[in-house]
Amino acid sequence: MNSTCKIDHMLTQHDRECIAKRGTSVETIEHQLTTFQRGIPFTHITKPCTIQDGITQFTKSDLPDLEATFGQAMTTGRVTKFVPASGAASRMFKTLLAICADSTIAAPFSVTPSEQSDLETFLQRLSDFAFINDLTSTLSKQGHQLENLRDQGQHQPILEALLHPTGLNYAKRPKGLLAFHRYPDHIRTPIEEHLIEATVYAKDANNQAQVHFTISPEHQEAVQEHIEVARQRFKKADHDWIVTCSLQKASSDTIAVDLNNQPFRDRHGNLLFRPGGHGALLTNVNELEGDIVFIKNIDNVVPDHLKEETYTYKRAIGGYLISIQGTLFEYLRQLDKESATTQQLDDMLEWAQSTLHCSHPTPWKEWDRLQRTHHLRRFFHRPIRVCGMVKNTGDPGGGPFWVQHQDGTTSLQIVESSQVDPRSTEQQRIFASSTHFNPVDMVCGARDYQGKPFDLTQYIDPNAGFISQKSYEGRELKALELPGLWNGGMAKWHTIFVEVPRHTFNPVKTVFDLLLPAHQPE
Repeated sequence: MNSTCKIDHMLTQHDRECIAKRGTSVETIEHQLTTFQRGIPFTHITKPCTIQDGITQFTKSDLPDLEATFGQAMTTGRVTKFVPASGAASRMFKTLLAICADSTIAAPFSVTPSEQSDLETFLQRLSDFAFINDLTSTLSKQGHQLENLRDQGQHQPILEALLHPTGLNYAKRPKGLLAFHRYPDHIRTPIEEHLIEATVYAKDANNQAQVHFTISPEHQEAVQEHIEVARQRFKKADHDWIVTCSLQKASSDTIAVDLNNQPFRDRHGNLLFRPGGHGALLTNVNELEGDIVFIKNIDNVVPDHLKEETYTYKRAIGGYLISIQGTLFEYLRQLDKESATTQQLDDMLEWAQSTLHCSHPTPWKEWDRLQRTHHLRRFFHRPIRVCGMVKNTGDPGGGPFWVQHQDGTTSLQIVESSQVDPRSTEQQRIFASSTHFNPVDMVCGARDYQGKPFDLTQYIDPNAGFISQKSYEGRELKALELPGLWNGGMAKWHTIFVEVPRHTFNPVKTVFDLLLPAHQPE
C-alpha cells in the first residue's frame, strides 16, 4: 500500500469546494484516510511515573523561592492563562436528560434505580445549587411554583425549565456560562472564577491579567458578552483583564469513514467531518504565541475560600518551569558558540537525564565534541511544560508514564487508556498500576531562548491519535481524534511532572459534582 491513500478519483468538484471552504487540504484528507487504513500504533509504556522516579515532589521549604521566581517573571507580562471553554454542558446533565426524555407528567416514567436515586438527590438538594434562583424565577414565569412541583412529585416541568430552550437551556449552553458557585451577594460562573484566578498568577506590573478562552461559534456572542459584563463587574484598581477568545477551527475537523475505511457520506451525498477532539486546540495555543502559558480546564474551579492552595501551586510550578528554562537557555547559548568542552557536554547530558528525565542515543560515547554539541542543541531546543499530577483515586483518564520509543530512547508522557494495547496483559497491568492522574493542570514554556514563539505543530506525535466507532443517521462509522492537546500533541516537548495536592483538582463532570463540599459556600 502507498504511504498515502490517494483519493483524487473519489472526490467530486463539490467535495473539493467543501474541503477548501473548511480550510483543509486534499493532502490532509489523504493523510487521515491513510491513518484509518494503517491504524494507530499503541504506546509502549515501561512503568508508571512515581515520586522520585519521574514525578518531582516539592517540600514546603521549596515553595517560597519558587513562588518568588515566578513572581518576577509574572510582573514582566510573560504569563497568559489559556482555558479550553468551547464544550457544551450536555454531558453534565446526561442522567437528567435521560429522565426528562423518558417521562412525561401524564405517564409514569421508566428509569433505572440509579437514575431514580439521582433524581431524588437532585430534587432534595435543589436549594444547594447556585442556579436555584434562576430556576425558581423561570418556573414562576411559566406559571409554576418550584416547591409545589417538588412536593407533588412533578419533576418534568422542573427538568424542562432547567435543561430545555424554553427555560434556562443548561443542556445546550457552554459549561463556562452556568451558575457554579454561590457567594453572599452574587453567583459566579466558571468563566468568572477563571478571571478571578488570573488576577493572582497572570497579572503584570500594570495589574492586567491576560486570559484566553477557546469558544464555539454558536456561543461566541453570548460568551464574549458575558466576559465583558464580568470584566466590568469584578474590575478593581489593583486588577483588570486583557481577555481574548478564539474558535476551534473547522479545518481541525477530521473526515469520517465507513467500516471499510472509505469516506463516509450523509444522506445527501456530502462528506462527513467530525470534531478532531481537544488536540485540535493545539492550533489555538500555537496562534496565541504566548510565552508562559497556564492551561486549565473550564470546569476545574473552586470558590474563593478554597483558592489559596491552588494559587500557591500554580505559582510554584510556574517558578519551577522558569528555573529549568534558565539552565536550559544558558546551555543553548553556550552550545551556539560550539565552545563547550567534552566535560561540559557530559555535564549537560547528565543534567538532561536527571532533570528532563530522558535517555539519549547509545552512540554518545562514540561521538566527537561537535557531534555531541549538535545533538544537545537539537534536543534542548523545544518547548517545555511542567504538569501538575494528583494522586490517583480511581479517576478515568490518563496518567504519567515512562514511554519507550522506536529508537530505544525513553521519555515522560501523559498516556490515555485508549493508547494502551487492550490485548496486552502486561501493558494493561502497568497502566493500572499508575499512582498518579493527569488533572490537566500545566504551565508551558512556548518560546525559545531567543524569545521567539515555537511552532508547536512541529512537536506533535502524529501516531498518538485515536480511532473510535460512532454512528450517524443510524449507520456505523469510524471517527479520528487528533493527537490530544496534553498527550500526543505535546509528545515531543520537554515534560516535567510535579505532584500537586489532590484538593487542587475539583472538576465538575456531572451536575451532582456541584453538590460536593469543594463547590459549596464556606
